[in-house]
Amino acid sequence: MEALFAAMESTAIAEYLRMSRWGYAAASALHILGIGLLLGSILPFNLHSLGLWRNVPRVFLAQALLPVAATGLALAIITGTLLFSVKAQEYSEILVLQIKVVLVAVATLSALLVHRADGLSLQHTAETRLRMHAALSTACWLGALACGGMMGFALFAQHVMGLEPCPLCILQRVGALGLGLVFLL
Repeated sequence: MEALFAAMESTAIAEYLRMSRWGYAAASALHILGIGLLLGSILPFNLHSLGLWRNVPRVFLAQALLPVAATGLALAIITGTLLFSVKAQEYSEILVLQIKVVLVAVATLSALLVHRADGLSLQHTAETRLRMHAALSTACWLGALACGGMMGFALFAQHVMGLEPCPLCILQRVGALGLGLVFLL
């Protein structure tokens, strides 16, 4: 894996993002846009699956929201990979990032499997199965969001603001790790 991470860091795009203030900022902004599109569409769909807005047919929500979620996921994965490539070897050692990646993978795989088995709109999915998938999906996406937010702020504070982690910061990182583990379970 180290060779892969070193190769990622040596790409022209990783070098550009390391040296360009605006390139990295643009990739970060697009990453946040992708996350917003993903969560802004998948959470209402999951809430519907959990029992909210029963007067709205699921097929209409699926047609409107799932393509937006897929677009957001693709954008977040592409830009996340680009951001990771800047310091792939260093970032690969961050446990909260590892947990985030696992949560994203579980949520994505779960969605792919349930939609492959039951179709895009999930019209004929058993209610119990649908609720279990929606609860798992919601927990994974919110957990990934929490891990990403905490990791992003910790890296910003340490590397941009030049703040060395104090005992409270270390305690917060342990708390973030614990939160990530809870969402992983």
